Amino acid sequence: MQKVALVTGSGQGIGKAIALRLVKDGFAVAIADYNDETARAVADEIIRNGGKAVAVKVDVSDREQVFAAVEKARTALGGFNVIVNNAGIAPSTPIESITPEIVDKVYNINVKGVIWGIQAAIDAFRKEGHGGKIINACSQAGHTGNPELAVYSSSKFAVRGLTQTAARDLAPLGITVNAYCPGIVKTPMWAEIDRQVSEAAGKPLGYGTETFAKRITLGRLSEPEDVAACVSYLAGPDSDYMTGQSLLIDGGMVFN
Repeated sequence: MQKVALVTGSGQGIGKAIALRLVKDGFAVAIADYNDETARAVADEIIRNGGKAVAVKVDVSDREQVFAAVEKARTALGGFNVIVNNAGIAPSTPIESITPEIVDKVYNINVKGVIWGIQAAIDAFRKEGHGGKIINACSQAGHTGNPELAVYSSSKFAVRGLTQTAARDLAPLGITVNAYCPGIVKTPMWAEIDRQVSEAAGKPLGYGTETFAKRITLGRLSEPEDVAACVSYLAGPDSDYMTGQSLLIDGGMVFN
């Protein structure tokens, strides 16, 4: 029977690359995104190329919407095996500029969105009568604090903690929980981080990327497909004996 995965934030960027890779791996995939138009476009692309997909509009900060999205994936695609809690935002937040509103916005999406995804996946696995795989988006910024990104970095440290705790709690149910931790990836989200960091420093566009990229041992920015390959491993059978891990796929940023 074909396995089913749901990927949040898969209308573009890393999430889209993950969805396309999972289709290549043989999954039917639910394209879950806040932007219904981009979600439909990715799902249509998959279907045109012979894959099986469904588009689902979801605001991951809303628990009921996340549960509904997972249930739609389960019923429309005929099962449920993997959730990839990929959706996230990364605004530049110099310490003195942090407001209650920005903390709430980032944590509602990056942290609560992961919690709701974990809970919804447990519910779906239970309905299907088996365990499954929960895969969370962390970041190299969840291993080492990044300048100008205090709120984002702290949210990703939270995801690492959630991943470890959930792995312990859910192991008896046959559920593994792991995370992937990208570095600088060529996506619209990174372009926005670069813009904000560069502007805050009074520098031209590209300054933020240049500053962070100095730490990349491999000497190049990541492509979304690099991250998707890591998630492919976490979603597949070769990672069955792994849980509670947050895998760095950052080109050697953190250790450098």
